[in-house]
Amino acid sequence: MDEIIAKIDDPEMLSMIKKIVPFHGYLSTGAFIGLQMLQIARRLLDINEGDRVYVTCETFNCLPDPFQILCSSTIGNKGLKILDYGKMAMTINKAAKPGQKVVKGVRIFLDPEKTAKYPVFHAWYMNERKVPHEEAISELLKAGEDVYTWKFVDVQVPVKAKKDAAICKICGESFIRIDDEDICKGCSTTN
Repeated sequence: MDEIIAKIDDPEMLSMIKKIVPFHGYLSTGAFIGLQMLQIARRLLDINEGDRVYVTCETFNCLPDPFQILCSSTIGNKGLKILDYGKMAMTINKAAKPGQKVVKGVRIFLDPEKTAKYPVFHAWYMNERKVPHEEAISELLKAGEDVYTWKFVDVQVPVKAKKDAAICKICGESFIRIDDEDICKGCSTTN
């Protein structure tokens, strides 16, 4: 992987990779794709250092990690939502201004029609054969943004509901209820 990183002459990208590797464990192809998607979103949405970023990722695999470490977009702070559709795609938007009900976002996906121009990477993406991360990332460096398709989308700003705590009538544990239920989701799905 060192020889791949040596090919990168962008100091900002190198700095980001140095933060991602300890968090993710190594520089995976999926994490590198997430990093490239982050760079596209920053440019298209004018995301600056310190801006609050919200991400809806369409896979659990590697892709959301750069957003967690570089943008502090996590599940816990509601900056990251994962819809496990098994797609290398995500929607990114900045925080809404007070009273704003819709914000501009961008949905970016790895486009198989475009990856076909990069046979080694395409083989990795379509799982046609085992391709080492070094080879796939090397092709991604050549491709740059050429393998992605994006479009601007309207993102609905969720209404922050008031938390209503209750005690579950089955297990006796406290839970946040929606509507007026008296049984927690855990008990309602097992009973």
